Amino acid sequence: MISQIVPQQAVSVSAPEKQATLYAHIAERSAQLAKLAAELKTELFGIDDVIDRVIESMRAWYVLPDLINRPVIICLWGLTGTGKTQLTRSIAQKLGFYDRFVEVQMDGFSNGSGYRSSSISGMVSDSGIKEGAPGILVLDEFQRFRTVGVKGEDVKVERYQDVWTLLSDGRLPPALSFMSDIEYTMADSHYDQEREKPDDGESGNKPLTFKLKPYEARQLKRCLKLKEPLMDIMAWSADHIQSHLHAFRKQTSAWETDYSKLLIFVSGNLDEMYDDTAKSVQDCDTDADIFHALTKKLSIIDVKKALSARFKPEQIARLGNEHVIYPSFSRATYQKLIENSCANYLRDIEQTSQLRFELDPQIQSEIYSNAIFPSQGTRPLFSSIHAILSAPLVNATLWAIEHGATAQDRPWVTLDPAKKNLTVQFRDHSISYPVRFELNQLKQRTDRDFRALLAVHEAGHGLLYGLLFRQPPQELKINVASFDGGYASFVQMRVVSRQNCLDRICVGLGGRVAETMVFGEDAVTTGAKNDLQKATASAARFVRQYGFDKRLSRTDIAQTSEENTNTDIALTNSAIEALLVEQYARAAELLKENSAIFLKITQELIEHGEVSRGKFAGWLGIEEVTEQGLLEPYANRLAAFESRHKLMNRLAENPSCLEAESMPFEPCVVADLPIPAIMTGWAID
Repeated sequence: MISQIVPQQAVSVSAPEKQATLYAHIAERSAQLAKLAAELKTELFGIDDVIDRVIESMRAWYVLPDLINRPVIICLWGLTGTGKTQLTRSIAQKLGFYDRFVEVQMDGFSNGSGYRSSSISGMVSDSGIKEGAPGILVLDEFQRFRTVGVKGEDVKVERYQDVWTLLSDGRLPPALSFMSDIEYTMADSHYDQEREKPDDGESGNKPLTFKLKPYEARQLKRCLKLKEPLMDIMAWSADHIQSHLHAFRKQTSAWETDYSKLLIFVSGNLDEMYDDTAKSVQDCDTDADIFHALTKKLSIIDVKKALSARFKPEQIARLGNEHVIYPSFSRATYQKLIENSCANYLRDIEQTSQLRFELDPQIQSEIYSNAIFPSQGTRPLFSSIHAILSAPLVNATLWAIEHGATAQDRPWVTLDPAKKNLTVQFRDHSISYPVRFELNQLKQRTDRDFRALLAVHEAGHGLLYGLLFRQPPQELKINVASFDGGYASFVQMRVVSRQNCLDRICVGLGGRVAETMVFGEDAVTTGAKNDLQKATASAARFVRQYGFDKRLSRTDIAQTSEENTNTDIALTNSAIEALLVEQYARAAELLKENSAIFLKITQELIEHGEVSRGKFAGWLGIEEVTEQGLLEPYANRLAAFESRHKLMNRLAENPSCLEAESMPFEPCVVADLPIPAIMTGWAID
């Protein structure tokens, strides 16, 4: 048993021998964990950091379980299909804990409808996990077990009420209320027996016999920690049951049920954590690397904030602080998954038919382009690979055998130029099978005029962003599957300065300005509707909330007399419009001055549907910055201020000092308010 660190030995064993035995045990268990981590990394792609952290978090529980006096809790949060459940199952299996492993779906409906399935401790008791011994408990889909509603109200939860005790210290109190219910049942049965006795002794009626119901017998066995079989307990008389209840109450040392040595995985998908990163554009149009970088920025603060929308503070506290966040998969991880899955298909066919098919690498590239939804993990990918390869390869195997293919042949599978058929060839034989790459078809804007319109609009946004923020957009696309338009997405900023606000308004107006510059004022479209809405909102905040214009007071519509805001909304309207007009003119001037680069970006969008960050950076002569969170050089400005202050003091003490030089000083006001990533783009009204 894992909790037995040192084998039982004679009392005469010396201390050095005990220490050597303990050292050997620790070394052996540590080596097993290292082997486990290595194996997991070959099976689960893209989560090496997650695996390392989980293994480290469970180290004491596995290596020195005698040190554990309360459950070890590891919370796994991530998007669907990123391997959370698979990781916990693999750990249990590889460590030999599958007979001491309980997985509970916390939606409250996936574990049956009986009494035992409404109690987590009941399911643990029915498993191979022994009281006081290590075991693994997985609380999956934990986000569905909410106790706080969407409006902050309490949610009535009838099942799994013992989860909070298990998470707290793993020691469950006796079900005294259930014992009282049993005694009430016995008393009621005794009353019925007395009532049913014949009055004259001649009626032949037999007294009622007390009998436990199956769920009552099972609960009694668990609460009193009985060893007898369930059928025997169900046959006990009321007096026999009463004697056991009386004996249990006297033996208070055995009251608690000890599950303090459990390893508990809390697993779930906290959608609230990903709202700001996933809502800009539809999932299939988001670049996997960009979404991966955004999700890697999530921290324990984001987890606790998301949990607070579903649980009470004291409940969140019981989850502890070991929160492991799964980032979404990167492009490289998806490509590795595709390569591995395709290889598995080909290997399985070779094992059954002796035919070794070879795939053109372009097929894997097209699978990536048509099967990846970054926020949905691997499930859409695997289903797409199955739909694309399984039927054609099975049919091709039968066809190849019928045409005399042998193990020496290497049937070659390619994709036709139209990307509508898989072609299989060997020797002088060839056959094609239809295949559907739907996303590619949806992304293609075949209308020449429409592509020109989208390219001009998005080039306006992208170029202005590059000029003003000195880095390329995160994404600049017109081939979009999920809506009839294009988009440009930009980096999320940690702090926004006054100048940043002006620059963002200018960028937001770039699509309309570009349309006007190229097509003329009468040919501009309604596609800038959302851009104008966002630019107006930004200008309003600039004037009314941030104090960046001539007014310092917060200007808003007050709902109550206690809000103390400036309610002269009408006086700010002209300032907002003037600000927009000013930034519109600024955008027009910048695009005119950089028209050559503008045309390069436009042509690239027309020809390829998107502009790579590297190519964009090269055209503008800027760096392809990967770190997010643009900031002004505040540290340098502080240093300059300190130097100026020291110099002014020296001049005050010695006016004739010749070291005085003019030192520029530019005051900078910062709005210390986080603003989420922005997206601009052409969209149909």
